[in-house]
Amino acid sequence: MAIQTRLIEYTHDNQVFDAYFAWDDTASGPRAGVAVAHTWAGRGEFEQNKARELAAMGYVAMALDVYGQGLRGGNAEQSQALMTPLLTDRKRLQARLLAALECFAEQNEADAGRLCAIGYCFGGLCVLDLARIRAPVRSVVSVHGLFTAPPDSAVRSIDASVLCLHGYDDPMATPEAMLAFAAEMSSAGADWQVHAYGNTLHAFTNPAADNAAGGTLYSPVADRRSWQALGNFLEETLS
Repeated sequence: MAIQTRLIEYTHDNQVFDAYFAWDDTASGPRAGVAVAHTWAGRGEFEQNKARELAAMGYVAMALDVYGQGLRGGNAEQSQALMTPLLTDRKRLQARLLAALECFAEQNEADAGRLCAIGYCFGGLCVLDLARIRAPVRSVVSVHGLFTAPPDSAVRSIDASVLCLHGYDDPMATPEAMLAFAAEMSSAGADWQVHAYGNTLHAFTNPAADNAAGGTLYSPVADRRSWQALGNFLEETLS
């Protein structure tokens, strides 16, 4: 096995974006693909490592860029400034996500009919929006993601299978928000599930998360369990 990577530049709405593509070059023919949506800081080594791990599992993977080429948050203030305009204009965010997904589907190594989108934190909201707008994906996975629905998503049919891997004590996605999300998914007739990990905060898959007072803390146990659940879900929905 030899995992290869490349950067892919594409343009949307007169802005340049670059995505990080990973694949196993010993495999032949198009393979099921997994898009990886980033945290509020923008595409970084965390998401790129996930893409390489997914490629090692036999998928092709692309770590997305929804901020634009070279735009990354170096601290909380910068990250918030990059994320907030997209949270307040969900149609703009969704258009960027669809452009990235279209770029992914055009890659020779990817089977455009077998795509999943997974996302972390802000990226979790991103992939749930892809399900809400019925993007051409078979499934989506939100990992310690935000549940907040856009204003126009009520009672909209959802075709993609939906998995949320969630820290029950996440202050950014409270139990009340989780229940509202469950009601939204049920109203939309979605095939949905939430795995809620007890005594677990936000960012539980990120070893760099070490601020329990601020609501972010790595959990090796929840990280391991959620990765196993993710693998099972991908196998089920992309086979």
